[in-house]
Amino acid sequence: MRHLSLATAAGLLFVFATTGHAAKITGEYVEARTCSVYTGPCFANAEMGLAGKEALMAWKIDKGEWKGINLDGIGAAVIVTAESTIGYDGVFPLAAGKMKSVILVDSKASSEQFAAMVEFVKDTAKTYTKHVVRVERAPIQLKNNHLKKQAIFSAGKIAEIKTRALTLADCVCTNEVVYYQPLVKVENFSPAFSLKMSFQGKGLGRRFTNFSTRSAFLATFRR
Repeated sequence: MRHLSLATAAGLLFVFATTGHAAKITGEYVEARTCSVYTGPCFANAEMGLAGKEALMAWKIDKGEWKGINLDGIGAAVIVTAESTIGYDGVFPLAAGKMKSVILVDSKASSEQFAAMVEFVKDTAKTYTKHVVRVERAPIQLKNNHLKKQAIFSAGKIAEIKTRALTLADCVCTNEVVYYQPLVKVENFSPAFSLKMSFQGKGLGRRFTNFSTRSAFLATFRR
């Protein structure tokens, strides 16, 4: 009986532990940069310090809450610029220098959801939101087709990402790898070809549009 009680107690502890760490918020994520993330080391080295000084990260909440506020269906994005290449090769983060960012929150969010979503992206992308220069609303849409590696993200006329799957025709040196990791913690990520990545908003002192690069990630997330 003593052994049975110990086994039962262990089982209960396991249930409590896994339940206590269950995700409270889940959804879709897409990211694009102004440098290649799926590439050969020689190409990546050639871009360092010259490209990749801009990045766009976007989230769409499927289900969940943040600090008690329900965020089902709400989206947000962070656009960040830096003095040098933003990235992490899986070993060392690059010295991106000073960074500043703009946060976009879904225009359909209530005032409580707006505030919660700002806190969520600041907590999720801490490294890139230390100097937020502008926070504004925008009509956000984000749809990921993970099978086809197709993502469509838009924030009105302010920001945009469109992707497709990588193909053999995108292979240049036959030594391509996922050279850079996603900028934030995500799950089920895969690289994709960025047909277009654009930011035409205010606050960052620059606007940019990047076409036809191996610079995007599709992923899911849970917190």
